[in-house]
Amino acid sequence: MRDMKSTCYSSIYPYKLFSIKDFYDIEFAPITIFYGGNGCGKTTLLNVIAEKVKAKRMSPFNVSPFFRQYVDGCSYEGRVPSQSKVLSSDDVSDYLLNTRSLNMGIDTRREELFEEWLALKDSGIRFDPLTSIEKYDEWLERYKSRKLSQSEYVRRKLGANVDMYSNGESAIRFWAEQIESDALYLLDEPENSLSITKQKELKSFLQDSAENFCCQFVISTHSPILLSIEGAKIYDIDSYPVECKKWTELENVRSYYEFFREYSDLFANNN
Repeated sequence: MRDMKSTCYSSIYPYKLFSIKDFYDIEFAPITIFYGGNGCGKTTLLNVIAEKVKAKRMSPFNVSPFFRQYVDGCSYEGRVPSQSKVLSSDDVSDYLLNTRSLNMGIDTRREELFEEWLALKDSGIRFDPLTSIEKYDEWLERYKSRKLSQSEYVRRKLGANVDMYSNGESAIRFWAEQIESDALYLLDEPENSLSITKQKELKSFLQDSAENFCCQFVISTHSPILLSIEGAKIYDIDSYPVECKKWTELENVRSYYEFFREYSDLFANNN
């Protein structure tokens, strides 16, 4: 990917992000990772690639005045499957909120049905026979209420709740639902909302999808768990110039290592 107009627009976003780091070309692997701190441009780079290959997206994103022009100046080689997507942590958040909203509506209706069942159950000491066809629907509801328990009555009329999991479990479920075989996926900080345990699950899922289901991933992250994906090609966007590094060489990972090493005696005493 090469910016042909970097000399003219070297001080304008997004041109200034990468030209000053001598970063023009990317060689992609089955799993390619853009690593860097906040403001380094890794999300912008992901969006540039997504727009260039026309990947589908769920959430809109802010576009600077020169963004489209920058995208037009980029090029790529290779086939990009039509079902390719760009997925962000915002998409996960929307998924969680939509599920909660749906369940809140179901819970409200359930309370109404509880009251309805009680009203029908208490509508008479004895069960009156059907006296006219016009009252059949009312008679049938009263009949059902007497034949069924409260929970059975509500369940038959409402159905079960949409499954509700913790944030981490729901996030993992989101990635599993969205990622299919034979496609390119651009993932923006997918570790958000995930504990270390869930990040390990996501790591295994991404590795398996790349190795066995012909998926290709381009990921922006600073998660040590995802950075440790075996065989991933990691671009350190913080470096000048940008270069590929091993995950154990990255500053963020080294900081974690130094922190835990400082308290290694405490961990040893717990064994």
